[in-house]
Amino acid sequence: MSAPARYERFPAPSFAHLRRLTDAGGLYEHARGTTPRREHGYCVDDVARALVVVCREDASAQDDLREQYLSFVLAAQDADGRFRNRRGTDLRFLDAPSVDDCWGRALWALGTAGADPRALAAFERGARWRSPSPRATAFAVLGAGEVLRGRPGHRGALDLLADAPEVIGRSVPRPEWPWPEPRLTYANAVLPEALLVAGAALDAPALVTDGLWLLGWLLDAQTRDGHLSLVPAAGRRPSDRGPGFDQQPIEAAALADACARAHELTGQDRWLTGILLATAWFLGDNDAGTPLHDPVSGGGCDGLERDGRNENQGAESTLALVSTLQQAAARLPAPALRVAG
Repeated sequence: MSAPARYERFPAPSFAHLRRLTDAGGLYEHARGTTPRREHGYCVDDVARALVVVCREDASAQDDLREQYLSFVLAAQDADGRFRNRRGTDLRFLDAPSVDDCWGRALWALGTAGADPRALAAFERGARWRSPSPRATAFAVLGAGEVLRGRPGHRGALDLLADAPEVIGRSVPRPEWPWPEPRLTYANAVLPEALLVAGAALDAPALVTDGLWLLGWLLDAQTRDGHLSLVPAAGRRPSDRGPGFDQQPIEAAALADACARAHELTGQDRWLTGILLATAWFLGDNDAGTPLHDPVSGGGCDGLERDGRNENQGAESTLALVSTLQQAAARLPAPALRVAG
């Protein structure tokens, strides 16, 4: 397994643009080019993702970001355990507590930061809830899996995992469309990854088998002519023929994370190929032949268009890039270039 010939080495993740988007209030959701759009404020969805990626770093250089993002997520939690998502620059939360994606992503982040007693206690409050959303549930499962790495018998995490497969869905007996939903939407690979996490933790081989099957199908369905051709922002139905555009970096990052999980469980090189394809997608091996990685800013561009890319470098896209490069650095044999940031 090696990088494509045109990439002698993959770049290492840079935190320079993430720091540019961060201030004392949180992580700005949107940017115009590389300039934060302060008028749009902050959201837990992005800050939680940011907490996950900084917790993956061993270096103390990101400790300040870890503390800042954790404090934001803790502040977003209601006393009953649910989470508010949107926060204005006046530091007031603007919406009601829910068990939507922000709840799931917050639990993912808190589980990842679970060595901190504050994070674990907040995870435990939030994990008492259940969401009807497959993706919110899947994000929460990832957090529960992280808690169980350090605390294998944690009751709240195990109970959440036990309830999750019914909400997430399982493969269906249609070879042409085994996906448990009528269309592919966003962050699709988190669903099979959650099945892998649940199956491994609960000693349920059928869940692992289902997760591997769905992930393999999803990877094949999004590979065209040797590169990733991702589900566009509008989604994809069984009858759709690609490529579709406004492809989103979150799709590549979700695939890289899920393939890393599958490789951890199986040791099979097929899943390293998935991480390789996701990383190469950011570097220009995609339907438009356009890099979404900005080596100057360290940021990630907001979408792949038919004739190029969206030049804005918001939080979600930058975090997707950082996350994918982290998986490449951790799993691919080709060494990563260390870059400033």
